[in-house]
Amino acid sequence: MVEKSHTAGLWPNIYEPLRNFGTRVAEWFAPASDAKGGNDAYVITVELPGVDEKDIDLQVHDGVVVLKGEKREEREESGDTWFFSERQFGMFQRSFRLPVDADEAGLKADLKNGVLRLTVPKKDPEAAKGAKSIRINAG
Repeated sequence: MVEKSHTAGLWPNIYEPLRNFGTRVAEWFAPASDAKGGNDAYVITVELPGVDEKDIDLQVHDGVVVLKGEKREEREESGDTWFFSERQFGMFQRSFRLPVDADEAGLKADLKNGVLRLTVPKKDPEAAKGAKSIRINAG
């Protein structure tokens, strides 16, 4: 990969490749996801290949869905010589802010073939606005 240098002159800054290291590591361990909205619900899908259901913690609070988990290593050290290992293991976390019309109490989660599917129904449009009719008492 070729990195663009943000320094002037002929000599690149030796620290330039490390400048965004923290954000790159976070992206590397964060599972890929998609989000879409339909007429009745929002759907978030998250790729979690090799992650067992018991290793996933899913919570929703104040309009934010927090997904935490761990992909455990299955390697057996039996004297074999490893030439390379590219698979990633470890803890991960993702957060998703829900739109104001999402009904977080109705959130459902399904894990199938390494893909976690979160379905969040939409609230009634009037309830989503937060509008409430106030009765006026006469006299």
